[in-house]
Amino acid sequence: MKFIHTSDWHIGRLFHNVSLLDDQRHVLAQIVAHIKNEAVDAVIIAGDIYDRSVPPAAAVSLLDEVLNTICTDLGVPVLLIPGNHDGAERIRFGSKQLSQAGLHILGDLNQITQPVTLTKDGCETSFYGIPYNDPESVRNHFSAEVSSHDEAHQFLIEQINAVKTTDSLNVLISHCFIDGAEASESERPLSIGGADRVSVDPFKTFDYVALGHLHNPQHKSETHIRYSGSILKYSFSEQHHQKGVTLVEMNPSGLQKITHLPLTPLRDMRTLEGDLETLLKNGATDPHNQDYLLIRLTDQTALLEPMSKLRQVYENVLHIEKTWLQDSGTLQVNRDKLKRGELEMFQDFYKQVSGNDLTADQQAAIQQIITNTVNSQEGGLA
Repeated sequence: MKFIHTSDWHIGRLFHNVSLLDDQRHVLAQIVAHIKNEAVDAVIIAGDIYDRSVPPAAAVSLLDEVLNTICTDLGVPVLLIPGNHDGAERIRFGSKQLSQAGLHILGDLNQITQPVTLTKDGCETSFYGIPYNDPESVRNHFSAEVSSHDEAHQFLIEQINAVKTTDSLNVLISHCFIDGAEASESERPLSIGGADRVSVDPFKTFDYVALGHLHNPQHKSETHIRYSGSILKYSFSEQHHQKGVTLVEMNPSGLQKITHLPLTPLRDMRTLEGDLETLLKNGATDPHNQDYLLIRLTDQTALLEPMSKLRQVYENVLHIEKTWLQDSGTLQVNRDKLKRGELEMFQDFYKQVSGNDLTADQQAAIQQIITNTVNSQEGGLA
């Protein structure tokens, strides 16, 4: 039995107001190629298929195209669960009919003890899916006394443990945040103050655990308890992640092999640091000048339209930071300074831009301008 584990597609996502749909189409085509090349028996998508519960029409169309290719053209069954970004009710619409076409949407908490069972070469495997949930939804569905994500998740796994057997291999699909796993900036918090964390221990009774939610490919505690990670970098904090999907191989005796299959983005996500002149010079010959970029400028002087100039050589500059302002701490606004007079505030601004203090003549000229402006405003109100 061979299957691909993937998650966190976030189809329809915007990054700094830039649509990533073409980037997603590019890597989804690579996933389809991996499915063909590896001749897998199933595909698992562990949640966050869309980026929001009501996705744009173009995102729905892209997902429909990809799933039709996998399920219909290739004849490979897909098992998916909703994540915290998905609308579970919308995702599972028509799930009973779609299962006949090989698309198994495991989105109902009331059906978590009903696995999808697949058999290949004598290897029978039962796939159980736990869609994203919170303590309130578990209390409402089961009248269970749970007050945290951890208690709710353990309760659900206990329901599965009560029915699963050793007659087949058992795979769990879940969308959650395991305590101690590595997070990224682009993941939406499931709750405040760390209350969204769940214990890894209940997962250990399964032959493989396909997790979604965290964007960095990783395993926790045991090698078979894994996050496949997102298919693209969705924040600059992920720029060093090695994105891909996970190929899992099992036989009747259990898990045999886990392989990371890489995905190559249409445009990478990078951070560049330096002075404006050097960056403009390098950008003219940079073979990857279409990448999404965070620019950290080291210039300590005022710059005229740096974003416009940078985008002439780096089309997809998305954000600029000035490192000397951050390093000097001037981004930490001092409220007392805001209460000072106009002249003193202008003195601070002039010194920050030029590095010099105003001369006595300059101070007198600025003070005269301020006085004339104030008098003019007062006269207009009279």
